[in-house]
Amino acid sequence: MSQKEMILKHLEDFGSITTWEAYKEYGITRLSDRIYTLRKIYVITDEWEYGTNRYGKEIRWKKYILEGIK
Repeated sequence: MSQKEMILKHLEDFGSITTWEAYKEYGITRLSDRIYTLRKIYVITDEWEYGTNRYGKEIRWKKYILEGIK
């Protein structure tokens, strides 16, 4: 199964994915590139999520959300 197929399956099963989930679950380090390719066929939106790292510093990351097919 290709990285693109793994990401698409995850989006279909769970509705969204973050960079950390892609790395942890599938070993994919360039999620934004895979999303770029998928956006040619699918409607995928993104939103920023915020949190705090282990040092107390505020951090942010993107969550990609599958909306449907174009």
